[in-house]
Amino acid sequence: MGKYTDEEIRSMPKVTIKIAADYLGISSNMLTLGMRNNLLPIGFALKSEEGYRASWTYTIVPERLIAYNRGKINNVQVENIENGLNKIIEQFESIKNDLVFLLSENEDLEE
Repeated sequence: MGKYTDEEIRSMPKVTIKIAADYLGISSNMLTLGMRNNLLPIGFALKSEEGYRASWTYTIVPERLIAYNRGKINNVQVENIENGLNKIIEQFESIKNDLVFLLSENEDLEE
């Protein structure tokens, strides 16, 4: 077990790469490589290409980190959750577009 408890991880305003690595008992480099290659389902690694070189931004989700450390989450579960959320977002966007259309038609009738 690493240096941090589950409750300490949950109470942190931001879980850094160093903290997550210490919590999992691995190096910071292993953690970032795992996140970049979608091998560690503990958050998001986003690549931005600015100028001549790429930079990475990491967001670690405390509950995912804890679940992964406890062996209660795997990539398939994360993919299923993310696919479900994407479907909900798509449905919301469709409803929003329908509402905007209806409101614009209503405005045309009032004029």
